[in-house]
Amino acid sequence: MVMKGKTVFITGASAGIGESCAEVFARAGARLILLARRGEKLEKLADVLLKKYGTDSYIIACDIRNAKQVEERINQLPYEWKKTDILINNAGLARGMSKIHEVSAGDCDEMIDTNIKGILNVSRMILPGMIERGEGIVINIGSIAGREVYPGGNIYCATKHAVRALSKAMVIDLNGTGIRVTNLEPSMVLTEFADVRFRGDREKANNFYAGYTPLKPEDVAEIALFAASVPKHVMIQDILVTPTDQASPFVINKRVGKSE
Repeated sequence: MVMKGKTVFITGASAGIGESCAEVFARAGARLILLARRGEKLEKLADVLLKKYGTDSYIIACDIRNAKQVEERINQLPYEWKKTDILINNAGLARGMSKIHEVSAGDCDEMIDTNIKGILNVSRMILPGMIERGEGIVINIGSIAGREVYPGGNIYCATKHAVRALSKAMVIDLNGTGIRVTNLEPSMVLTEFADVRFRGDREKANNFYAGYTPLKPEDVAEIALFAASVPKHVMIQDILVTPTDQASPFVINKRVGKSE
């Protein structure tokens, strides 16, 4: 119960890594603020966690791209929920694999507004309270795409490079405040990511994960819990995690029939 008494704020909590973070941190004793667009999924998740672990959860159904909406919803938090100990900026997405001159304006805006502005919209509301209290942890979920650009990744990779830069900027700007920042960069994780990227094209999504064993979202969640559990004088600034079969975005040991 290393998180007992802690309040953990998770964005993109309705699926994938965010949902697994909710499970892992609930099991560790935390109470949760769960934010995502799909409120009904958050309600179901909160109900499951209450039954399994006795977890108290507060639901925020909103779009992190909408700065005004985010500000209103966070300002409306009841007094007993206003103190966030750990913020996990997880919400993010990719759209398509088009070449940079063929990416639609809509896809471009959606990735930039979600992956970059979303982090800023939430963080600017949570960080002042952490600064006032002199402690807090921010975990930004980046990607290996924030280290290397791959074919068809263009805008998505640019946004994850920005997440990496924002994480480093937080480390610098928050130095001396007691707040710790971790940039957690997973590679291939078996979530809704490919379904979203390929807009429900199951064949393309399945091929994305075929021939090797990808990470599970709970793998990333367990690493996030570890980063949040180290002593106060320790800050894990940067983590890259990949499947054993992946050396880089370009080098993946794919074997027919070997994926799990």
